[in-house]
Amino acid sequence: MRKVFVILVVVKLCLVLILHPNNAAQLKFTNARCRVHNASWVKLKLCRLKALSRNRTVFNFNATMLYPAYQISMEAQLLKKANGYKPWLYNASADICRFLKKPFNPVIILFVKAIRDYTNFNHTCPFDGPLIASGLHMPYEKLGIPFPTGEYLVKLDWFYHHRKQLSTDFYFSVDEGILNTTGSIIKG
Repeated sequence: MRKVFVILVVVKLCLVLILHPNNAAQLKFTNARCRVHNASWVKLKLCRLKALSRNRTVFNFNATMLYPAYQISMEAQLLKKANGYKPWLYNASADICRFLKKPFNPVIILFVKAIRDYTNFNHTCPFDGPLIASGLHMPYEKLGIPFPTGEYLVKLDWFYHHRKQLSTDFYFSVDEGILNTTGSIIKG
C-alpha cells in the first residue's frame, strides 16, 4: 500500500512539473461598441478603447443618465467566435438594483469584482448623473473563470424601467500562451 502511495505522489509531482500552470495567459480588448436606444434618458459622451501597449488595451466610458433610474436590469450574453459569433456558456439576466443590495449571481459577482476598481458603479439605486469607467482592463488572473484561447464577445443590454436604454458590446481575445509560434507545446 505504501509503494502505491509513493508511486502516486511521484506521478503527481511529475505531472505538476511538466504541466505547471502557465501565467502567460492574456486577455486583450479588441473592440468596444456602445449604442444608446433612448437619447432622452442617456447621453453617451465616450465609449472607446485606448491601446497602452501591444498587449494591453483599456476601456474608457462616460455617459450621463438624465433622469434617476429606480429599476435597472441587465441581460448579458457571452459569445465565442466560431464561424461567426455563437452563444457560448453564459446567458444571464439580473435585477441590478436588487443585486447591488445583496449579490446573488456568481457570474455577475466575478464580473463586478473585476471592474469595481475602475468604475463609479458602486452604490445602490437610484442611479443618475455621470456613469464613468476609466482605464478598465481585465487581467486574465482577475476573471476567476478559465477561458480557452479564442475570440469572444460580451453583449450587455441595459434596461431602465423595463425599456432598453443602452447596449454595450465588448470584443476581446484570450491567449492561454500554451502554444508557441511553431505550434509545439512549450515546456517550462
